[in-house]
Amino acid sequence: MFRSLLIMAGGFAIMGVAIYVAVNVLMSGDTSQFVYLEHPEIPEKVILCGEVFLIGLVCFLSIKYKKYYAIIFSLVGTIPVLWMDLTHKAVEGNTCLRIDTFAAVMYLIVGFVGILICIYASGYMKDYHHHHTDVEDRSGYFLALMFVFLGAMFGLISSDNLGFIYFFWEITSVCSFLMIGYTRTEEAVNNSFRALWMNLLGGCGFAAGLMYCNMVLGISNLSEITPGVSTTIIVPVTLFAFAALTKSAQFPFSRWLLGAMVAPTPSSALLHSATMVKIGVYMLIRLAPVMFGTLTGVMITVIGGFTFFAASLLAITVSDGKKVLAYSTISNLGLITACAGTGTTEGVWAAVMLVLFHAVSKSLLFQTVGDIENCMGSRDIEDMHGLIIKLPRLAFIMIIGICGMFMAPFGMLVSKWAALKSFVDSGSVWLVLFLVFGSGSTLFYWAKWLGKICAVIHQSFELEDITPRSEMVSIFPLTTMIVIMCFAFPWMSGNMIQPILDEAYHTNIPDVIGGSDVIIMMIMVAMVFMIPIGSRIMSIGKNSKMTMSYVAGVNAGDDRHYIDSFGKERALYMSNWYMDEVFGEKKFLKPCIYVATVLVAVMLIVVVGGAI
Repeated sequence: MFRSLLIMAGGFAIMGVAIYVAVNVLMSGDTSQFVYLEHPEIPEKVILCGEVFLIGLVCFLSIKYKKYYAIIFSLVGTIPVLWMDLTHKAVEGNTCLRIDTFAAVMYLIVGFVGILICIYASGYMKDYHHHHTDVEDRSGYFLALMFVFLGAMFGLISSDNLGFIYFFWEITSVCSFLMIGYTRTEEAVNNSFRALWMNLLGGCGFAAGLMYCNMVLGISNLSEITPGVSTTIIVPVTLFAFAALTKSAQFPFSRWLLGAMVAPTPSSALLHSATMVKIGVYMLIRLAPVMFGTLTGVMITVIGGFTFFAASLLAITVSDGKKVLAYSTISNLGLITACAGTGTTEGVWAAVMLVLFHAVSKSLLFQTVGDIENCMGSRDIEDMHGLIIKLPRLAFIMIIGICGMFMAPFGMLVSKWAALKSFVDSGSVWLVLFLVFGSGSTLFYWAKWLGKICAVIHQSFELEDITPRSEMVSIFPLTTMIVIMCFAFPWMSGNMIQPILDEAYHTNIPDVIGGSDVIIMMIMVAMVFMIPIGSRIMSIGKNSKMTMSYVAGVNAGDDRHYIDSFGKERALYMSNWYMDEVFGEKKFLKPCIYVATVLVAVMLIVVVGGAI
């Protein structure tokens, strides 16, 4: 009890500070605020010691579990950076932190969504170990990792110095590795090391870009990477973009995020919404103006578009709720990646809006699926048939979360409209096709899940909802936030996203969403609420008649059973179509990984190899 109260009090305190800083930045009108450290040698020494500790921790655990390849990636990435720092090869410039509009928006995501997930975890872990008695209870360690994770995120989005960013970048890699391996089962260990080596590989790319900036271009801060600085500026941009692809689990690096499902639900919610995967797209959005009109931008957009389309197809073929959410995350991150790669103002607008709505909706969905699993003992979509009767409160929350991911007038759909405009302006037919068919696949698997929840078998019985209050403290605010964002997106566009565009492109950018667009969306918002209210009013005073489900004329009379061709009574069961025999994981996943590997290799060889 004391630990839960401490987490709740500390979490809300951190949330309050994050919101206070973010609101001050957003309301101040100052487009970019830099905090120059008067004595940078102190944090630099702390970071140096921290990097050594991370190497030691990775080496120790790799030797313990005989996964020696992780040691190689850790040493290749960090040793050159340590050498550069110890030999004073780094640029002696202004070591600074940056708190601009984009950082303020990320503060809101990490401070609001991330902290709510931590509060949710304090109650969830008790139920988790009640149902998983074979797993050693190390929930205190798990919760501490979550707060370290959030601290690394705050540090990363506040940093402008590339060395600082690299340090926090590696902390998130190690934290995700430790959280995924929480249960210490063979599957958890293997999946955690897959996540580790893939993200350390991206860290190697980041380290190479950092060294190139310092030793070749004389650049030490991310804000100095702007168009026209140097003809070879695209080299570190490509290396940073490669690191971002690994962090955001884009093909061919998607398997680490799929494997993260073995961890408890709060870990998945945190990785998918407020921390790990958002770092990659955060970096890509920062680099978007530099990628405009370059081969790197084109390749990043193609990789993102391909990931969006392929992952949305794969999401159709699985029935595990968390796995559907994982593929959905990979797919939506692909769309954000593609938008950032275009380098256009519409693309960046869509990317930021997608980040906002995806963070809130996906954290809510993961938490709700975790609670449904605790109540029903299953997270399979097929077992959620009639959830609106079995667990009405969780079903209603689930419906709002799903609507936030794909339905009008929620921001995900508005963002796709802006993405489509940026793809059309880029002149690429392939990108438009990826968006259109990927969106169709997205509609398919969300509507299929939504229909399963709302389909009611007569005489279904309500189950006991054992979700504790501590978890509802997180779930209810997230549910409310989705609805508020639905109405507030015009304000968000004008006061949060437009300033980001002005800062990124160093000029006043015309509004991406015009007055007529806002009117149309507000009409859609009104219709969402007016249609069910109107239908309810129209039904008042009319006699309703319950009809039996149609089962080819062989209903057994109770609407729960039917008579088969042998005259035997069987239970009625309806199932979705998953099409796994057409493009299931066994047939489709590996070819997608191979195609994406070729695309990444071409980008690195042509851009980086050609420039060097």
